[in-house]
Amino acid sequence: MSSIPMIEQSAGKAAARAAARRGPGVGRKTGSSSVRRPGFLTYGFLGAVLLASLFPLYWSFLVGSHDNTVLSRGIPLLPGGNFLANAAKVFDSIPFWKAMGNSLIVSSVTASSVVVFSTLAGFAFAKLRFRGSKGLLVFVVATMAVPTQLGVVPLFIVMSKLGWTGSLWAVIIPGVVTAFGVFWMTQYLRDALPDELIEAVRMDGASMIQSFWYIGFPAARPAAAMLALFTFVATWTNFFWPFIVLDPSNPTLPVALQLLQAAHFVDYSVVLAGAVLATVPLLLLFVAAGRQLVSGIMQGAVKG
Repeated sequence: MSSIPMIEQSAGKAAARAAARRGPGVGRKTGSSSVRRPGFLTYGFLGAVLLASLFPLYWSFLVGSHDNTVLSRGIPLLPGGNFLANAAKVFDSIPFWKAMGNSLIVSSVTASSVVVFSTLAGFAFAKLRFRGSKGLLVFVVATMAVPTQLGVVPLFIVMSKLGWTGSLWAVIIPGVVTAFGVFWMTQYLRDALPDELIEAVRMDGASMIQSFWYIGFPAARPAAAMLALFTFVATWTNFFWPFIVLDPSNPTLPVALQLLQAAHFVDYSVVLAGAVLATVPLLLLFVAAGRQLVSGIMQGAVKG
């Protein structure tokens, strides 16, 4: 379409005009007095927080690398040599790879849908003027105060009538959009997206959908990346609803790990070895996406 380059060109000009209005020195301090390095207390506090965050994972690996008698002998200080054997027991006891595939599908689809729908709703609440927008946003935010457990029974009835019990759709569909995601994207777009950009592309004949796609969605990328990460992790670790609606033969990973606990005997070394294996994909995700997330946040902060 010939109008697309014109829309992008007008958006760039509007962004330059908005930056010129703010001035080159707004929000910046010059001089050596403005540069202040973090002190020893800051680094010490961050180091303590990091160690406290890593301790549960290290403890799980520590117990998972010994046999089941390790806890009766006292608190272990060093890893043992049984982690691979315990991991093999996990693979033999539960459908681990199928559960991991189910968790990957559910988490990826849910995170993608939450980002798309929350960004659409956030763009509407932040930049569009329509009757009842403030009251509707307050209602959406108020739903976060409702405990999830209150909706389990009616939600299970709906899924049963649709014939989705035991299917991954029963886990995906209820989470396609979240109130937190809508609130998160609304607050971000309200400050990060200048009204001049939308007015410029609208004057050039762009529709509201085109304005969102070429202006709203690129501006929302830093917040959308964080929302996708938070949603993926929350969905990956979700146990309550998948445990209720899914069959043991088609579980997600947290539900499958629960199957490692027998009725009268629990091999904690095997259970915690499975927990470590279930955490590895999340660690790889953070390592792979960490640099992009930080650069996106910094880019959004500079633009804002």
